[in-house]
Amino acid sequence: MAFHIVLVEPEIPANTGNISRTCAGTGTHLHLVRPLGFSIEDKDLKRAGLDYWPSVKLHVHDSFEEVLEQYGGGRMFFATTKGSRSYTDFEYQDEDMFVFGRETKGLPDSILSRFPERRIRIPINDNIRSLNLSNSAAIVLFEALRQAEFPGLRRG
Repeated sequence: MAFHIVLVEPEIPANTGNISRTCAGTGTHLHLVRPLGFSIEDKDLKRAGLDYWPSVKLHVHDSFEEVLEQYGGGRMFFATTKGSRSYTDFEYQDEDMFVFGRETKGLPDSILSRFPERRIRIPINDNIRSLNLSNSAAIVLFEALRQAEFPGLRRG
């Protein structure tokens, strides 16, 4: 069993590095969609991912359309503050993909408007606009893993 995290045009290397470490520790595929706000060789990116990069199932795409061409037949969920349903309202399945946007702007309306029924939201109060990208990815991924009973992961 494997899930996928898709980062569309991520900007902050430390966030992507943190997410890569989460992916390495859970067997989750990490997809990066260009343009990236950093080089994959960035020292902050490498530092945040520590020495786990060889364990990351990394895929780099030139556009989100490329992701759709390769994986569009699968189920995708789009994390956004513009979602009306909580991420916990869905039953996740093997190979599901969780799509996240840029730290500063989120996912563009050109993507969100195509998938209104697959928008997911993490509940937060009105004190902030959104959670940190790496925290959001971990929250959603671990709910999917919990539902799948943490396949292949140490539990205790």
